[in-house]
Amino acid sequence: MADSTHTETRLEALERQAELGGGQERIDKQHAAGKLTARERIDAFVDPGSFEEIDKLVVHGCSDFSMEKKKIPGDGVVTGSARVDGRQVYLFAQDFTVFGGSLSGAYARKICKIMDLAMKVGAPVVGLNDSGGARIQEGVVSLAGYADIFLRNTMASGVIPQISLILGPCAGGAVYSPAITDFVVMVRETSHMFITGPEVIRTVTHEEVSKEELGGATTHATRSGVAHFAVDNERAALALVRELLDYLPSNNMQDPPMQSTEDPSDREDPELDNLVPVEPNKPYDMTDLISRIVDEGRFLEVHAGYAKNLVVGFGRLGGRSVGIVGNQPMHLAGCLDIDASVKGARFVRLCDAFNVPIVTLVDVPGFLPGTEQEFGGIIRHGAKLLYAYAEATVPKVTVITRKAYGGAYDVMASKHIRADYNFAYPLAEVAVMGPEGAVNIVYRKEIAESDDPEKTRADFVDDYRETFANPFKVAELGYIDAVIRPRETRPRLIRALEDLQNKRDSNPSKKHGNIPL
Repeated sequence: MADSTHTETRLEALERQAELGGGQERIDKQHAAGKLTARERIDAFVDPGSFEEIDKLVVHGCSDFSMEKKKIPGDGVVTGSARVDGRQVYLFAQDFTVFGGSLSGAYARKICKIMDLAMKVGAPVVGLNDSGGARIQEGVVSLAGYADIFLRNTMASGVIPQISLILGPCAGGAVYSPAITDFVVMVRETSHMFITGPEVIRTVTHEEVSKEELGGATTHATRSGVAHFAVDNERAALALVRELLDYLPSNNMQDPPMQSTEDPSDREDPELDNLVPVEPNKPYDMTDLISRIVDEGRFLEVHAGYAKNLVVGFGRLGGRSVGIVGNQPMHLAGCLDIDASVKGARFVRLCDAFNVPIVTLVDVPGFLPGTEQEFGGIIRHGAKLLYAYAEATVPKVTVITRKAYGGAYDVMASKHIRADYNFAYPLAEVAVMGPEGAVNIVYRKEIAESDDPEKTRADFVDDYRETFANPFKVAELGYIDAVIRPRETRPRLIRALEDLQNKRDSNPSKKHGNIPL
């Protein structure tokens, strides 16, 4: 009996020690920095009472630098499984109060264990990152631990959703695990990602840059594209990930969860008839169109601050999760450039990997011209978006809202790269180039010899638009399945997706394709 009591007391003491992490003083410092602790983050993220911890009592095995005297149960990372909106997830939360959240061999094995379990059962992995990096005292053992995690990230890619929250520092080799995952969420002011910090940059290149400018949430959400979301605080980040998971299946063998909706599937919106301007160069906000057609007007935009000329994100149509890609006339006239092409390609491939149908809203004048784009490899990067659409086997429905010119018409989920249903609004223009540009080339001689060149040019433009740059010519060829009124967009999309719910398509057998990276 005494032995049993002693064992019980020892277990309770170890568990309390694990739950206290680096101690109350370091917990207070964490709070003073505007950050939650690892366990507080888990409690805020998962369904109440659902977290089942794994490896709570693990400690490191390092004896160098007197580390054998510094052992804390859990060793700086909290791991386990839980429920989010009733669905199973695996997660790890790095604990900055324990050795600065630095990664040891034991710590890495804990993360690898829950990733392996997630793959076996087909559940998402969510990583809450807040770490000073590799544990220097363990040397190459720590580096090996990172590589073990990177390998699992890669093997899990496209099999289970992987989401990374950056809730503190994430530097050096540690950044590559989040970079491989499907989504990166950062918090303004308190989270940072970089390969080399400001001090190293100052020493090597003599550049002066602050930590926030170099690797803050705003930088990565607007300039580098590393972060898909930047939010104001940790609780908002955790709530965002809960919402994000709601649009995704638990694994690639499942469909995304359906949601009931009171928004009628046959709802038409007369306002849409006047949303898209008749004038080809007048801007409008594509997100206005999106919010009018999706269930309850709810649209979760991804990469909202990066490559704003292309909009990507999640919504629902008739309760069904869809990925939406749309050119944004408010920025660069909706042209495709290097950043937009890469942004779109990554999103399309994610949707295809996880069985999320893709709706594409097209208003594209072409690829962005200029030496900067050409020298930067717009040919190679633009091909990524083309490749992603062509490769995708999920249901693909396309609506041309105003114009689709040149190669950009082909790339934006045209019929020719296996889109299933292609619609166009009555005023849509589909052509090799805009009427003005085409007329200047085709009728250059006639215009030059005319007594009134401007009137002659205008007449040719009107004739070209009537003959070629309209959806009816394209519909005659079968490249457009139907010319639809804008007000009908929502019901037509929902019916198309219902028709395609049992779609089966495949690619030729191969190890993998060679996307033009």
